Amino acid sequence: MSNTQAKKLKNEIDFDNIPEHVAIIMDGNGRWAKKRFLPRAAGHQEGMKRVVDIVEAAEKLNIKYLSLYAFSTENWKRPKEEINGLMKLLVKYIEMELERLNKNNIKIQTMGNLSKLPKIPRQEVERAVKLTENNTKMILNIGLNYGGKNEIVRAVKNILEDIKMGNISEEDINTETFSNYLYTKGLPEPDLLIRPSGEQRLSNFMLYQMAYTEFWFSDVLWPDFKEEDLCRAIIDYQKRNRRFGGI
Repeated sequence: MSNTQAKKLKNEIDFDNIPEHVAIIMDGNGRWAKKRFLPRAAGHQEGMKRVVDIVEAAEKLNIKYLSLYAFSTENWKRPKEEINGLMKLLVKYIEMELERLNKNNIKIQTMGNLSKLPKIPRQEVERAVKLTENNTKMILNIGLNYGGKNEIVRAVKNILEDIKMGNISEEDINTETFSNYLYTKGLPEPDLLIRPSGEQRLSNFMLYQMAYTEFWFSDVLWPDFKEEDLCRAIIDYQKRNRRFGGI
């Protein structure tokens, strides 16, 4: 697909109805590599390039919040060599992109238990979060060692601890206060979830937050996912009637 086609698709987008929060499950790196008889690491490297492209495209579309599922709690089951490669790519991405993201007023935040990341990737992530903490144009929310079930259990434990400490009472607990105990505190719930690669499941991603999220699936593998695919997802989203349980 060419830049011309992306521009043509942009003309179909209603910029008064851009989804405020877009979440993406970046899936298909391994299959992309296998199709080309390449090691899985090559798929992850190409997938990182798409992160750069899609973050930039989201900026141009004035998306306010972009959540990317980068590394799940289940990904630790993968071979050690692959995990090490993914961690090195995370460091490389920050080294390559942090200056530009900060210059473009993008705030980086994370969801997940960072304490389990190796020392250098964890330090680099913390550096990126600290440097960009006052930026206001867009929030780039990255899921690292993240799992939706773990997030809910963590929230419940923290609520119980706060009740025990007398900070809140049981009567204070509702959907709004519960949301304040999630990693996404302060973020609106996703309007649109995009999952490339042909799979049609959440894979333990933002389970609580996606009660009324619109889903958009594509057979395109993540390393082939381009700006025009993002535009197509938004155009399809804009054709939907979001009723949130009403009429």
